This record gives sequence, structure tokens and C-alpha cells, in this order.
Amino acid sequence: MHIEKDIVVSLHYRLTDDQQQEIENSFGDVPMSYLHGHNTMIPGLEAAVEGKQAGDRLDVTITPENGYGEYVEERKQQVPAAAFEGLDPQPGMQFTADTDQGPMPVTVIEVTDEHVTVDGNHPFAGQTLHFEVEIVELRDATPTELEHGHLHQEGGCGHDHGEGESCGH
Repeated sequence: MHIEKDIVVSLHYRLTDDQQQEIENSFGDVPMSYLHGHNTMIPGLEAAVEGKQAGDRLDVTITPENGYGEYVEERKQQVPAAAFEGLDPQPGMQFTADTDQGPMPVTVIEVTDEHVTVDGNHPFAGQTLHFEVEIVELRDATPTELEHGHLHQEGGCGHDHGEGESCGH
């Protein structure tokens, strides 16, 4: 079996930056799994593993345009501290903000008495990323995974449901 659209890919990876500083490493832990061809993986990595098979190893360098995009200064904003009343925002804290473009994940980067500065860029935006990858396992996606466009892991699908409700996503 080779990696193509609608295949569930499980892989180990080691991610480093341009200075060879390790950012993430799944080796020795649980492999990362995703549904190939459904826009759930950064484009450069998905393209690099296309056609590979279990047991293959590869080194991939991904530029910002094929990864998490360029850093956009306008995605950094100062928000009045009063908007966080009842919360205790701290640098590094992440949450989802409601914006004119819909929900957007943001990271708190600075807190003063008057303002909280948040950044809507992905933490890896603007960075060239280096991946060491080992393809661990491939399988066909289930009909439910194909219908929903993402994986459903053992023990649930990762969505919150009311008691007795099933995944509608």
C-alpha cells in the first residue's frame, strides 16, 4: 500500500528549525496519524510523503509557503485588558478568539495593566521547518472517517457530544 488520498497515515517525526533546534519529536512516543488528502496536514509534508509506504524514511525541508505560511504582522493585536475580565491571561496562553473572519486561534504574547497583545499567526509561521519522518503504518480510512474528513480515534472521535449523541462531524 502506498500513501494516496483517503489513506490513514501513521508516522513518527522529528521537527527542527533552521538552527537544528528540536521543536517536536514523536519518536519513542505515539505516532501522529492523519487522513491523507483532506487538508489536515501542512501541504509540504503531505506532498513529500505522497506515494511512500510503511517503513520509508525521509528528510523534508518545508518553506513557510508550504508549511504554516508567512508571518503576518497585522495578525498581532493589542486588546484592552478589560476584555479579559475574570480571566488571568499569561504569555504563552492560547485560546480561540471570535473575529470578523470567524474563530481564530491566538497566543497571548504580552500582558500589561492596559492591554493584552495577542498573535493570530501560527507559532511556526514564517519558519522553514525540517522534518525527519518515518512512515509507520498505512490503512484504508473507514467510511465514517471519509464522510467526516478526519480520523476517529479509538475511544471516540475527539468531539464533545451530549450523552447518547453521536458524532455529527
